[in-house]
Amino acid sequence: MLAVEPTRYCVSKHPIPQPIDVKSPSLEEAELLAMLVDKSVCHGDFTLASGAQSDLYVDAKLTTSDPRAALLVGRVGWELVKETATARNTHVDSIGGLTMGADWMALSIGIAAHLDSPESDIKTFSVRKSAKKHGRHKLIEGNFSEGDSVVVVDDVITTGGSTLQAIDAIETAGGKIAFVIVLVDRQEGGSEQIEKRGYQVVPIFTREHLTGADAPRRSHISVA
Repeated sequence: MLAVEPTRYCVSKHPIPQPIDVKSPSLEEAELLAMLVDKSVCHGDFTLASGAQSDLYVDAKLTTSDPRAALLVGRVGWELVKETATARNTHVDSIGGLTMGADWMALSIGIAAHLDSPESDIKTFSVRKSAKKHGRHKLIEGNFSEGDSVVVVDDVITTGGSTLQAIDAIETAGGKIAFVIVLVDRQEGGSEQIEKRGYQVVPIFTREHLTGADAPRRSHISVA
């Protein structure tokens, strides 16, 4: 998504977080949500990539590119991939999506998969917005093979356009879509458009998590 000349405010940093409890996925999810709200949630007047106006902008890349948050994205995302794949009785070969929203997220989940199970053969890749103009003229970069069962990831879903663009590219290249994992579903119709194509969308968080009564408390006062 792209914000154009917004009037906005974003929240400032929380105190230094405590060490991650690797035995408690629920605590990891709570910490990830706090970091996402702290780093990425902005309120104001925004124009989104779809052209729609919104009072909420989620600059998710500030979270997915943060090393500590990326660790949490990987662990929480990988647990969700395993849980969903088991429920659907589906094997997963690779994880990827449209650049740039999917890039850091896919790699974080892939790393978490290998830390969880060193013998894992999970691969990650990135779908370009257009094919490369030189070299091998690739549309899909990284470790993707024809016939792969793919988990498509995205950082934010609004209309679903970027996720569907990735799905189209993957299917054209011979991949099979297992399901979709998204960091934030803005709940503005995008997931429904993807599910109309027959693909389950599993969000880690929704707009309600970011703005509802249970959203982490936030402060505009920086903590030294």
